[in-house]
Amino acid sequence: MYAISYDDQDALTEFAEKQGIHFHLLSDIDSKVIRQFGILNDQVTRNDALLYGIPYPGVYVTNEEGTVVAKFFHESYKQRESPELYIDAALGQLNLDKNAPQVSGGDQDINLTIAVHGGNGTVRQGIVRQIVVRFELPEGLHIYGAPVPDGMIATQVTIEGPEGLALMSPEFPATEKLTLPGIAELNVWHGTVDLVYPFFATGELVSECRPLDVPSIDIKVSVRYQACTDRECLLPKTENFTLSLDLDVIDIPAIDMHKGHGQREGNYDGSTALKRLLGRKIKQNPLGLPIFLAKTLWLQMRALLRKLQQRK
Repeated sequence: MYAISYDDQDALTEFAEKQGIHFHLLSDIDSKVIRQFGILNDQVTRNDALLYGIPYPGVYVTNEEGTVVAKFFHESYKQRESPELYIDAALGQLNLDKNAPQVSGGDQDINLTIAVHGGNGTVRQGIVRQIVVRFELPEGLHIYGAPVPDGMIATQVTIEGPEGLALMSPEFPATEKLTLPGIAELNVWHGTVDLVYPFFATGELVSECRPLDVPSIDIKVSVRYQACTDRECLLPKTENFTLSLDLDVIDIPAIDMHKGHGQREGNYDGSTALKRLLGRKIKQNPLGLPIFLAKTLWLQMRALLRKLQQRK
């Protein structure tokens, strides 16, 4: 395992020593490798000063032969996957943490588990966690995926949470085809079925710019399903669950611009590395920093004017 960034080697060495990182941190100060991989953030221009040259944050997962088996990329540095999701991709299976928040349902024949996967169930700004709806069906029973004919119930999951809880596209395992006499071909799941609903918190819920507003949140999950054999169906069921999740702050470097927001400050001083970065960027583009500062000031003034207009 290794990581690559456009920070200089001195900054990465200090970071690794202070954080106890034992894998390689590679320096790409000219963003050469970042460009070769095609992941240079093209939304950041040369006039964005310190930010120019950053990649889209992401992770490649390869097998032992070096073939990419999964990749995770986002548009903003504020959004990342939980480390557990990378491990799942490498192993090719989802392993729930028994210590993370979970609730159970179902009956004597069907085990239904609603669990949070990643970060021991905590919620942090931008970090992707998963709500996993796991069915454990005995042999001979199946549940339906959409679409289904009239009169049959496809498995449905509804998730509700506070403002700022962003749900991503769900991830379902492949269904199998089941053909019954006189009925159209059906999509079914059997055995252990994991329906995965990724989510993350935006700045409205938990922000890097302020302390936590509340210590925890509740997420409500409703599951509607119908289990059947090849001959008959059980009655449809709707089960409702509530998950209580702790909110958590994020880790930030010990730089003046980041301090004082109630976040978890790193044990390394990033100001020296920031000065070196600033010097490098000014040398590459002397006008970049003043343009960046002017643009930032302009945006702040526009935001202030909008707030004043909204109050009128």
